[in-house]
Amino acid sequence: MPTNRSVTPRLTTTSSLLADLAPDLRAALTRVRYNADTLLEALGDTAHAALGRGEPVPVRRATADLGELGTLVRLLLLGDPVPEREAAAALSPVDLDHAVAAGLIERDGGEIRAALDLRPLDLGHGTRWVLSDLDDSMRRRALDADHVLGVGQASLSLLRATPTAATGTVLDLGTGCGVQAVHAASYGRRVTGTDVNKRAIWLAEATAALNDLDIELLEGSWFEPVAGRRFDQVVANPPFVVGPARVEHTYRDSGLALDGASELVISGIPELLNPGGTAALLASWVHREGQDWRGRVASWLPDAGIDAWIVQRDIADPALYVGTWLRDAGLDPREPAAQARAERWLDAFRESEVEGIGFGFVYLRAIDGPTELLAEDLTHGFDDPLGPESLAYFERSAWLRAAAADPDLILDSRYRVDPATALERVYLPGDEGWAQAVARLHRGDGPRWQHEVDDTTAALLAGMRPDGLPLRELVDLLAFGETGDAATPDFETAAMTVVAGLVRHGLVHPN
Repeated sequence: MPTNRSVTPRLTTTSSLLADLAPDLRAALTRVRYNADTLLEALGDTAHAALGRGEPVPVRRATADLGELGTLVRLLLLGDPVPEREAAAALSPVDLDHAVAAGLIERDGGEIRAALDLRPLDLGHGTRWVLSDLDDSMRRRALDADHVLGVGQASLSLLRATPTAATGTVLDLGTGCGVQAVHAASYGRRVTGTDVNKRAIWLAEATAALNDLDIELLEGSWFEPVAGRRFDQVVANPPFVVGPARVEHTYRDSGLALDGASELVISGIPELLNPGGTAALLASWVHREGQDWRGRVASWLPDAGIDAWIVQRDIADPALYVGTWLRDAGLDPREPAAQARAERWLDAFRESEVEGIGFGFVYLRAIDGPTELLAEDLTHGFDDPLGPESLAYFERSAWLRAAAADPDLILDSRYRVDPATALERVYLPGDEGWAQAVARLHRGDGPRWQHEVDDTTAALLAGMRPDGLPLRELVDLLAFGETGDAATPDFETAAMTVVAGLVRHGLVHPN
């Protein structure tokens, strides 16, 4: 991930050796069937779940009868030492001396240990292999400043949340191990990845080579490596951790105070987008008493040229936030050094009047005209990925901009209710039996939006058909049924406002 300061790397002459090893390594992994599907099938659900929880014993037991695949699981995923003879057989045709020189493995007496994490991942287009630094999930270890994170929960969240419609040029800003860039290669014609961390570029280069992908990788801080260039899509998992202005780990710390990294990236990406180009990124922002987080994030956007959809997925209290990130770095919050760090971190929050830290997804699209922003909370659970939804949202937003310029468009259009939209009525006991307390429209897929509605709105939607009447006529019929007269301008305007809100969230669609 990008930061604003350089890092002293831990590699020297191995920079190209690991990528050069890729053809033989890919042959070995393919031969042994070291892929996402086989791993799940071979380990079984219980051991595979234990692997995800960082519990080595069930996984180790499950590999006992897996032959060379079991050897690679113990070596590469559990970090166990394995006899050199077994490692040579499982990694054949890789030459072990070359693999040691390249930094993939290391010798420990007559045994071989992994020097890097190498795991298979199904990104929706078959297995990809991702190289990264060893973490502390299976073995306690402190993380170096230039540690290159593997595929963690944040990376997986962004993978699921990224739109994958075919496009031209894609930029992965702060590529880290290269997993987002590898994913982008499935939908982008040309992919570029950048990172300030030399070690990250080294590993991303090897990851690209291992998957036989042509990805342009550039070293540099923030936007410097692509200055003057524009892209059709930008993805970014920046060092968004909110805290004091320091860099302890480049994958999470930016050197900017509080949410300065998110501000920098969100405010800078618009200059990188081609007309109609989109961006998907993770970001964090502080919550301060008396300050609406939406206004804070809105202030980071330009006055014109961007349609923005900001989705807040979580809000953490400062103490929980600090403890989580201390553990992420391999620190034990019970140790004195970790406690001193926590004190400084929480002091910084108190001095800046931070009462919470928001986290979520930011989607941007380059448009003509004034900037538009919808910032909302989606803290309830949902399973559908937001990537396709983001593109659908921007299409609906474009239609609403056209309708705002020509009110006749919204009135003269016909609408259909989305098949996933449901009407819920809640009744509570009253003096005369059940009394309706509220009526809601629910969207049953995607972000699961809800809109409270009145009976008039429910009746309006009941009349919407793909081949039915335009909204103008439906409104007139509804007004006549209620008052015996045609719709007044105020009634018409109210109906247009309701329909626009439902269109924006995909509960109804114009035909």
